[in-house]
Amino acid sequence: MKALFDKVSYQCSKTVTESYSTSFTLATKMLSSSIRSDIYNIYGFVRFADEIVDSFDEYNKEKLFNQFEASMKDALEQHISLNPILNSFQHTYHKYEIPYELVAAFMKSMRMDLYKNVYRTEEEYREYIYGSADVVGLMCLKVFVKGDIDKYNSLKETAMALGSAFQKVNFLRDLKSDYEDLNRSYFPNTDLAMLDEASKTRIVNEIKADFQLAYKGILQLPNEAKFGVYTAYKYYYKLLKKLQRTPSLEIRKVRIRVPNYEKFGLLAKSYVNYKLNLV
Repeated sequence: MKALFDKVSYQCSKTVTESYSTSFTLATKMLSSSIRSDIYNIYGFVRFADEIVDSFDEYNKEKLFNQFEASMKDALEQHISLNPILNSFQHTYHKYEIPYELVAAFMKSMRMDLYKNVYRTEEEYREYIYGSADVVGLMCLKVFVKGDIDKYNSLKETAMALGSAFQKVNFLRDLKSDYEDLNRSYFPNTDLAMLDEASKTRIVNEIKADFQLAYKGILQLPNEAKFGVYTAYKYYYKLLKKLQRTPSLEIRKVRIRVPNYEKFGLLAKSYVNYKLNLV
């Protein structure tokens, strides 16, 4: 009956993904069925940790996070958890031999959100980005290459760049809620209360450089993963271009998004490019 419990656990992680992110769900559906469930399992884990530090204001966040981290460590050690999200994550963690240092770095950055609000230096900023985004890209890369160490090592830099690009786009998109609701400022040397066009342009150019490097890695991904990752890349790049066209004053006031009809249009174009071997 353990197999049934595992099946239920995987379904929970899939449900979390579908409930929290339509864009990531759409991209994940474009992955091969042989790896799709494992990406859901990773997303469910990182989403739950992120929700604790971002959303549970009526509760003791630090206590909840400590409990979640302890349960995570126990799940990895025991190869099982009664928390279905952690049970599904430990399965993928062991299946692909994900280095614990990646998980530890992620949890460290999530913990920083409990007490750190402003990132004043490039060093602080890059440490947070590495733990909150780059390592998630590396966890997914472990799945994409199915244990091929040489392939993993050759694509590490580009996978981290893609994780960085996604996270920075999220920071710019969510600037209003991060700053006003959570009192957070991630971009160093930038006064978000007075975000101007010059500062926005500097941030956009930094993200474009990440995307440029990441694209080189996408071209080298196994076929099981390439189309799904390319779809996510196209969506986030589209979002970045919308942010670039949006006046900085408006970014401080509203959350910019890509409508669903545009997402499906991107999917269609991505599929054509993929089938024509343009990716």
